[in-house]
Amino acid sequence: MQYLISVLHDQPTLATPEEDAAIDVFNDRLRTQGHWVFAGGLAAPDTATVIDNRAGAAIMTDGPFLETKEYLAGFWIIEATDLDVTLRLAAEGSKACNRRVEVRPFL
Repeated sequence: MQYLISVLHDQPTLATPEEDAAIDVFNDRLRTQGHWVFAGGLAAPDTATVIDNRAGAAIMTDGPFLETKEYLAGFWIIEATDLDVTLRLAAEGSKACNRRVEVRPFL
C-alpha cells in the first residue's frame, strides 16, 4: 500500500545543512529498504497559485488557498506493508527533517 507522509512547517525557512544531510540519509534508507516511491520539497506558500474553474471560467489567485500558520513544506510517497511500518518510517522522517509530519494512505 502507498502512503503520503506530508512535512508540516511553520517557518519560512529551508532545511539547515544538518537537516538536509539527515534527510539524505533517511531517503537512502527508504530506497535501500524498498519503501521509496517519490519525494520532494516545496517552495514557500507565497509562490502558490490557486485556480478555481468550477464555474467554467478559471479564476487564478496568488498565494495559498488557506491562511494558516503551518504549510506543506515537502512530502514522501512510500510503499509499506501496513500502517505500523509507515508510522515507524514517518517518525524517522520527522526526526530527520526536524518537522512534524502527517501520514495518509492513498485510496
